Amino acid sequence: MSGKRISIRARRAVSGYLFIMPFIIGFLCFMLLPLVDSFWMSLCRVDVTAGQGFQTTFIGLDNYIRAFTIDPEFNKLLSEEIGVMVTHTIAILVVSFVIAIVLNQEFKGRGFVRGLMILPWALPGVVNAIMWQWIFNANYGVFNALLTQLGVIDSYQVWLAKPTSAFICVWAANVWKETPYVVLLTIAALANISRDLYEAAAIDGSNAWKSFWKITLPSIRSVIVILLITKTIWALQTYDLVYIMTKGGPMGATEFIAYYIQKTSFKFLKFGYGSAMSYTVSMICFALTYVYIKVFMGNDDAQKKPFRRRRRKELEV
Repeated sequence: MSGKRISIRARRAVSGYLFIMPFIIGFLCFMLLPLVDSFWMSLCRVDVTAGQGFQTTFIGLDNYIRAFTIDPEFNKLLSEEIGVMVTHTIAILVVSFVIAIVLNQEFKGRGFVRGLMILPWALPGVVNAIMWQWIFNANYGVFNALLTQLGVIDSYQVWLAKPTSAFICVWAANVWKETPYVVLLTIAALANISRDLYEAAAIDGSNAWKSFWKITLPSIRSVIVILLITKTIWALQTYDLVYIMTKGGPMGATEFIAYYIQKTSFKFLKFGYGSAMSYTVSMICFALTYVYIKVFMGNDDAQKKPFRRRRRKELEV
């Protein structure tokens, strides 16, 4: 009888491994192996020779040292990108929180409006970029037509050909594209907050602003951390909008770090140095993620430690 049970368990185990084998193979082929290969490439100088393919020479950490000491453009773009990322993330969070609080109220057609909110984020990035390129077009753009009819401008402007306006246009298009994702997560988090908390706070004399700071924000703190992490990663990966709308111009005003890495790797064929810059940005994302978790979730870990110690002692007894 026990042998039969063992054979049944073995068959179940084998069938389970067979079911997950496609995922394991896909993960190895399309995730792990490219990561290992690109990391090795970041430690090498890669020369592309016609008829001979790739010639790699191991140089250690020279590519990483070059990124921080020799290449002023990378350091300039990285420092500017962090500033843009902060303002971009704050703008999206503020706008999204306001929209989420409004959409969390009861009104007619709320479900339809919530459904419309997902459209900008659901559209492919290339489609979004082309749409905004048409909106800001100098000859037939809707933005120019609207401002002209309102009397703000006298003639059509070439918005994507001026450094400041081009940067603002790309920044606004990116905010419009990514705001719905933040709104949806925020609405889901707000829906889980009990109305009894707000009613009790109102009885105690708390106004709407105090209730927001004392009830709403602490209740959605974990969601805020997730949003900060994802928005940080996405801000440092902004590429499709830049490539379609401005190609990094004019005069490098919209050349974000992801576009610079792509240009270095595939236009100038510096694959080793491009891989090193990519891993440098990835390490910055990991560091910022660690800071976010420690700053926003550190108190939760401190509160859970006594419970964990007590639970460990109970298990030992």
